[in-house]
Amino acid sequence: MILFTLAIVIGFILLVWSADRFVEGAASTAKHLGMPTLLIGVLIVGFGTSAPEMVVSAVAAMEDNPTLALGNAIGSNIVNIALVLGVTALVSPIVVHSKIVKKELPLLILIVLVTGYLLIDDTLTLIEGIVLLGAFFVLVGWSVYAAIKNKGDSLEDELESELKEHIMSLKDGIVWVGIGLVLLIISSRILVWGAVGVAHEFGVNDLVIGLTIVALGTSLPELAASVIAAKKGEHDIAIGNVVGSNMFNLLAVIGIATVINPMQNIPSEVLQRDWIIMLLLSVMLLAMAYGFKPKKDGVISRAMGTAFILCYIAYNSYLAINLGNI
Repeated sequence: MILFTLAIVIGFILLVWSADRFVEGAASTAKHLGMPTLLIGVLIVGFGTSAPEMVVSAVAAMEDNPTLALGNAIGSNIVNIALVLGVTALVSPIVVHSKIVKKELPLLILIVLVTGYLLIDDTLTLIEGIVLLGAFFVLVGWSVYAAIKNKGDSLEDELESELKEHIMSLKDGIVWVGIGLVLLIISSRILVWGAVGVAHEFGVNDLVIGLTIVALGTSLPELAASVIAAKKGEHDIAIGNVVGSNMFNLLAVIGIATVINPMQNIPSEVLQRDWIIMLLLSVMLLAMAYGFKPKKDGVISRAMGTAFILCYIAYNSYLAINLGNI
């Protein structure tokens, strides 16, 4: 038991650190190669903050724990909105200026609804996994188009400031991309092994472990990035990290895991409980980002941040109380 717990702690620490190094290395490399700033933010930073979920879920699926992978994806989305944005809003209320972020939010709702439709029969087939990955590549293409079309967006100015602060040389950037990727894989294997071990020790199923412990751990990069961005007044980065990560989680993370190991007999609670919570939180985020007054930017206030955090506590408390019935 001690060994499993130690594996989780070490896995989390290594995972967060390697993800940060991977993102900074990739962003610096792309900048040196002439990629537009907005494109770096939308693709590399968005992809990078979802890298822990992608690698952990792929490893879980390969080790025949597909429900842990599914729980990780959905649980991470719940953590991202309820905890990450909740804590971030407490640090500094988030004002949403970016047109790109506002365009992404309705798209996120659509992706959540499509995911729910695929879960109706409690299975995710190989074909459905391929469809999700196909949609992911379409999303990447749309992101490229949006980044090129929306030059001058407030998100671009914030990203430019961040890149200048963390820029590496081209050589260092390439080295850290390689090291970060290798460490992501190693730390993911350690984390999955520890999480599955703890689950079996306590008689908890892989789904709940994915929804809670693993989801929280793989969302730590988003938490760190969003809080730091909010403290600097970079509000669009703070919310953009979460929105981009949530779309990637549903399309790429679930898609990769399903292609590796199609899922049969998915617990009905995934759709009836976890997916519904994810949908409600996503709709709340959409309403807050667009605001309730015309021609004014939406704001996630401290009161709304507190409401998000209370939702997170209530959800996890429900899971804890009902462990015996799950």
